[in-house]
Amino acid sequence: MVAGVFFVVAAVAAVAAKALWQPVLGDPEYVLGAGADTRVLLGGLLEFLTAAAVAGTAVALYPVIKRHGQGVALGYVCGRVLEAATIVFGLAAVVSVVTLRQERTGADDGALVDVQGSLVALHDAMFLIGPGLIIGINSLLLAWLMYRSGLVPRWIAIIGLVGGPLVFASSTAVLFGAYEQVSAIAGLGAFPVFAWEMSLAVYLLVKGFRPSPTRTAPPVHPDAVLTPA
Repeated sequence: MVAGVFFVVAAVAAVAAKALWQPVLGDPEYVLGAGADTRVLLGGLLEFLTAAAVAGTAVALYPVIKRHGQGVALGYVCGRVLEAATIVFGLAAVVSVVTLRQERTGADDGALVDVQGSLVALHDAMFLIGPGLIIGINSLLLAWLMYRSGLVPRWIAIIGLVGGPLVFASSTAVLFGAYEQVSAIAGLGAFPVFAWEMSLAVYLLVKGFRPSPTRTAPPVHPDAVLTPA
């Protein structure tokens, strides 16, 4: 249940934060205007909550998933922590624009606009690396553990097995300039991962984990001899 809550919080907070950040992300001269600092800082708080929830999913799931593949489970934890770190770096870049606007007295307007552009570009790069490339790998690792363990229905795990590589491939295409980071094609590439995380979250909140066949089957001694009834 805790893991399910973290997945939902991460998704909702991330969407809300991006909406609140539009004055900075959408206006290349935000640093010169009156600003909407309170709105942007609220978005920053929500983005920090997103990072904490992303790391929280791994912490909550690790005691269970390590029983079905400790190396893969540890890779998932490290990947989620790294993903959270990229989110925090992007958050710092956006909040820095607010600080720059508030302390712009006497500074050259052109230089301020250039610095804002650099900070927004840093945010976009972190978004591409974290909730793009890294989340693709993380989704694949967790979906594989869910599939092999039977802790959730196979159809949910299959969405993750498809969505992880798909968002990774889409983010790679964006990285090499095939299409824009914010575009319909990029949105389609990311949607399966969103569907995977939300279907997993809802199942965990409503049903919880299934008893895993790999954990509940009685152990068989290698020297045991089967005799007919």
